[in-house]
Amino acid sequence: MNRTEFIIATAIILFVAFTVGYLTCWLVQRFSRVSTADVAELDQMSKALHDAEETRDQAITYLQQREAELTNQLSQTEAELSAAMDGLRDARHEAEELRGYIERINQN
Repeated sequence: MNRTEFIIATAIILFVAFTVGYLTCWLVQRFSRVSTADVAELDQMSKALHDAEETRDQAITYLQQREAELTNQLSQTEAELSAAMDGLRDARHEAEELRGYIERINQN
């Protein structure tokens, strides 16, 4: 094999390798291509996810507001209960004093 035959053989081998590589690349791209239906489905899924996240954020905000309202209402109710209990305690004490006064008057 002389020098010219070696160069031609090497060129043919490189050309065949390039052609096989090109065809392989083309086949891979052909089979891994994303269809427009898949893209539309992905768009629809992303929109549904966005809507779900927005709904979740609204629900969290509503729950936080409702919790604040209920906490406020509970503290007001506890304050009213405390005031009512103090008033009842004072009324009982006054009633006991009046009973004692009436018993002292009746004994004399």
